[in-house]
Amino acid sequence: MPEIQVNDTTIHYQRSGREGGPRLLLSHSLFFDLSMFEPLIDRLKDHFDILAYDHRGQGRSGRAGKLDMDNLTRDAAGLIDALEFGPCLVAGNSMGGFVALRLAARYPQLVSGCIVMGSSADLEHKLAEFEPLVEDLGRNGPAPHIDTLMYIMFGERIFADPASEALLTHWRTRMLALHTSIGEAARGVIHRQSVLPEIALLEVPLLVLAGEQDHAYSVALSQQIVEVSGHGDMYVIPGAGHSVALEAPEAVAQRIRDFAGS
Repeated sequence: MPEIQVNDTTIHYQRSGREGGPRLLLSHSLFFDLSMFEPLIDRLKDHFDILAYDHRGQGRSGRAGKLDMDNLTRDAAGLIDALEFGPCLVAGNSMGGFVALRLAARYPQLVSGCIVMGSSADLEHKLAEFEPLVEDLGRNGPAPHIDTLMYIMFGERIFADPASEALLTHWRTRMLALHTSIGEAARGVIHRQSVLPEIALLEVPLLVLAGEQDHAYSVALSQQIVEVSGHGDMYVIPGAGHSVALEAPEAVAQRIRDFAGS
């Protein structure tokens, strides 16, 4: 997998899809890496030139430096610049959505459209619930909390579907293997600042997708993004939980194709 130095760190990335197609950057969720987008990429690769990457502090990217959302946003902007990938569509799930909104607000020259999935523009509404979990992740790793993490990241439908057993087993195993340093990445997520004032000025085209069964961020938080920005469309993906792009890749791919006019 290629890597590149940007913003004083090493970013691992994967380029795929149709050369010359509309450019699409994919920004992943906390506890995952770029591979969470494999099912989505498979459905979009004939339409888009796709760049997926691992965030600083996760996957194969570097771990040094601040893991707050502002620095992750600078990483993404640096990656787009270094690879001359802009202007591009930017799509992010959860933490990736925090980055996508900040990119669209702060670097509009790099972003032709913003796609947010299972995310929020506000402060963390569940800070009291999530903070003890995050602090213990930093001490003891994910093993004591793996059932809670799986519940947060996936909806009821996928747990009830026998066809999803392999997918759930795969990500449960991957989460169990995470180092205690994941606590620092999680801390950056839950202590993020609100970007509601910034998106009130957003001019970039906007698409917001919410999982009907999202246990982390409610449909109302997705609706808030559209209401505060004053434009864009919001759709609820039936039967999807927090990992919208992974749980419902066909529905998400269709929305992205429609949004891009591809």
